[in-house]
Amino acid sequence: MPDHVVPKDFMIHILLPVRGKQSSVITIFALWNTMMGTSLLSMPWAILQAGFACGIALLVFMALIMFYTSYLVLKSTKLAPGKQFNDFSDVCAHFLGKHSRKLAVGSSLATLFGGCIVYWILLSNFLYHIVVFIKNEVDPIPSTNHTNSSFLNMYSSSAYLDSSSNSSDLYPDAVCSLNDNSTEAAHGAFEKFWTLDLSVPLILAVPLFALVNFKSATIFTKVNSFGVLSVVFLYIFTIVKAVGWGVHLDLGTATQSPTDDPSYAAVFEWTFPALTGVSALAYFVQNCVITITRNQKHPEHNIRDLAIAYCLVAVSYIFFGVLVYMMFPLAKSCIKDNFLNNIAPDDVLAFVAHIMLLMQMTCVFPLLTYILRAQVLTDLFGSEWPSWKHVVILNLVVFAVCIVFAIFLPHIGRIIGFVGAFCGLAYAIALPCIVHMRVQYLNEKLTWTSLILHSLLILLGSANFISQFVIIGKTS
Repeated sequence: MPDHVVPKDFMIHILLPVRGKQSSVITIFALWNTMMGTSLLSMPWAILQAGFACGIALLVFMALIMFYTSYLVLKSTKLAPGKQFNDFSDVCAHFLGKHSRKLAVGSSLATLFGGCIVYWILLSNFLYHIVVFIKNEVDPIPSTNHTNSSFLNMYSSSAYLDSSSNSSDLYPDAVCSLNDNSTEAAHGAFEKFWTLDLSVPLILAVPLFALVNFKSATIFTKVNSFGVLSVVFLYIFTIVKAVGWGVHLDLGTATQSPTDDPSYAAVFEWTFPALTGVSALAYFVQNCVITITRNQKHPEHNIRDLAIAYCLVAVSYIFFGVLVYMMFPLAKSCIKDNFLNNIAPDDVLAFVAHIMLLMQMTCVFPLLTYILRAQVLTDLFGSEWPSWKHVVILNLVVFAVCIVFAIFLPHIGRIIGFVGAFCGLAYAIALPCIVHMRVQYLNEKLTWTSLILHSLLILLGSANFISQFVIIGKTS
């Protein structure tokens, strides 16, 4: 599954073959596929917030931390001989009490809710661009400069402008959003109606509401593998663009400023917590690592396969983020938290990418709401389908929150950062470390070194979460 917010109980019915017959290749691919998600589009922006060198270093550092805590989660299933655990929340309940299980489930639900919000924003964005492209192909308006044409007027929530006239002439397929809150004057009935910051998020609710009220999500799981094709095409699309643009990277010095050179790239930025928040969600697999590895043919290889998967994921994210950051031909400050927003709206490859991602996320969104619905209603009423009224009311609440974010805060980088920092603190770092130290204490093996190191990890997770509030209003 191309997103990484799907809880463990659901994944066993989707990804895994017959018990005991899962090869290492399948295990590694399942882990990679689970972690590769919407964070990919925000990775160039995240590197921008941290600085080029600092961003790469932090992506590696976060991968190491998340791998270690995933290792602790995987090892936790063997801490109570003779006891069978379905997932890590059961481990928490066994060693830390029922309240820790509620924390684990609650953080998982928060991750799901955050995933729904991000998906709604992206679905609105993709649908908007697809319709804009088709409209301008069917009813083109002559213009000598695409940045001043009707395409520019279509962006009611952003003024898409090139950073310089020279860049506009040399790289017409790259654009820069200078002001997220500016409003272009509408020049027609369609432009007044089809707006990214109002009508599209509302219209999107009509088809999605019909999909999320299915009693079973089986049909969506069968087409979910389409997400792999979307990721592959996104890489191909990015490589093609990067080759056409060439390298545009000039590591900044103390005497330089971004206005002096469009290729200026800061080595370090104090807004780096934006990247640590995004990467915490990008590497988040702790809630389903037990399920994915349970049916391994050779369980003794699980740790090795987990390490390989994390290496592949880290390379995938770093390659994509660094490639876009290095090659982007306009000012680096132009890079958006959805990289596709930096591609001209009349670009054919971007149009195809929007279609593929729209189709893939249209299948994933009902899965997220189904899992969210099943967990919430089961905990509250003892059934995942107590009545159609309960289901409709819950879905209406989810839709309302998603629409509010899509209209008033359509910034997926910030949302992913907060969600990632929270789940990183609670589920991915704090609970695995506390369980590990608790077991060591019960076995009289807890040392000062272990106590200090694991407490330090928890403090880092806490600092990551708190820092998301500190950098509000300071990111580009």
